[in-house]
Amino acid sequence: MKDTHDPTHNPRQNRLIAAFPADAYARLLPHLELLPLPLGKVLFEPGEPQHYAYFPTDAIVSLLNVMENGASAEIAVVGNEGLIGVSLFMGADSVTCRAVVQSAGYGYRLSGHWIKDEFNRHGDLLHWVLRYTQALFGLMAQTAVCNRHHSVEQQLCRWLLLSMDRLSGNELVMTQELIANMLGVRREGVTEAAGKLHKLGIINYHRGHITVLDRSRLEEMVCECYAVVKKETDRLLPYTTSSQVL
Repeated sequence: MKDTHDPTHNPRQNRLIAAFPADAYARLLPHLELLPLPLGKVLFEPGEPQHYAYFPTDAIVSLLNVMENGASAEIAVVGNEGLIGVSLFMGADSVTCRAVVQSAGYGYRLSGHWIKDEFNRHGDLLHWVLRYTQALFGLMAQTAVCNRHHSVEQQLCRWLLLSMDRLSGNELVMTQELIANMLGVRREGVTEAAGKLHKLGIINYHRGHITVLDRSRLEEMVCECYAVVKKETDRLLPYTTSSQVL
């Protein structure tokens, strides 16, 4: 585990933390713990008590709803624009979804007890986190609509754009099987959709490495859901508008 003050890592690489006012950040800093977030790491399971909030810096975490038969579908993604663990300040100690690392990287962990105490101050930190929560709920709602009404190809385009928004580069390590599990569709559908994007020169896919070659064309092919969520998130979280972060 790396030290919280490792010079190559900074809590303000998480844009939500960077939006906190100086006094709130000063109180927060001593309680943040830097953690590696390897691909596939599960941060919490449905029904489990939540003891920590997580602020990704260069990792991406998927929130998945899991069925009794093991099938799952992604309901939201969280990267350096936000946090995982909103239930801690929403009056619940557990959730019905699974949080699993979709793209490896780092993040900061914060005790649930500390963050609850800070929220009771009713300061600017609470203001920003509640705005983020509203944006997250909007993303979840639009994802549900997209999964019901749009093609696998459009869903894949949306998923790729959301992922790229949360990364500094244009490459993602992810197998087609994992993408199918995220989208809640058959692997064959993802293979066909990814193959089409590859033939059009929009992405390159090789052994689990996806590189977006032409983002503008990807944005042309995506359904309306991506723009709807981005517009609302930019309104609620103006700190994201200067970057590609959603």
